[in-house]
Amino acid sequence: MSEDEKKAHNEKIKRAFELQQWPVIKSTDSWNIFKVMSEFVEGYDILARIGPCVSIFGSARTAPDNKYYQLAEDIAKILSEAGYGVITGGGPGIMEAANKGAKEAGGKSVGLNINLPFEQYPNDYIDYDKLINFKFFFVRKVMFMKYAQGFIVLPGGFGTLDELFEALTLVQTMKVGKFPIILVGKDYWSGLVDWIKKVVLEKENNIHEEDLLIFKVVDTAREATDEIFDFYSKYAMSPNF
Repeated sequence: MSEDEKKAHNEKIKRAFELQQWPVIKSTDSWNIFKVMSEFVEGYDILARIGPCVSIFGSARTAPDNKYYQLAEDIAKILSEAGYGVITGGGPGIMEAANKGAKEAGGKSVGLNINLPFEQYPNDYIDYDKLINFKFFFVRKVMFMKYAQGFIVLPGGFGTLDELFEALTLVQTMKVGKFPIILVGKDYWSGLVDWIKKVVLEKENNIHEEDLLIFKVVDTAREATDEIFDFYSKYAMSPNF
């Protein structure tokens, strides 16, 4: 962390402990409510018109020469050729790869970009009318979940894990339908899956055994997309555009 970043970080902590007058708090929070509402309205308006989509999650730091970058690109191409739109976080890395695959296959390429002081910027493969910029993470996550009919998760960091467990929780608690959740990369995810099985389930009994069926772990692009296609073939459903 640079000196400027440390200074900004310390200022945020200081402000959190400052006493503020009630009118100031009320005014600030009230304006934030309108900002949140505007992000929901824009997201709903754009995404409701796109059609069946799959959200693809993964690291912003993955380089184009990484095997997972190519996997994300291939997955998005196969989905797009089958008629599904692709939703990503709009940034570089895995997100860029997925948007690139969708774009090159002639599919709908959606980017839900988050404004950050570092790292995140929109990639060049998002459809110009399907790029949405968010200030609030929680609004962005609602859009990921509400408008996707499946979730494909490639290797990533804290943000990717956050999105993964959001999807798992919503399916587990039946707040959304039992949409397919596919983790790509057995080498990457095996440690997490083992911990869930041995500690979360067997040792602490914090989930049910059937919760392990909510997600699948695969290695190839075709395996990932076949999970999506197989799931919807059971319901005789396919994209309608």
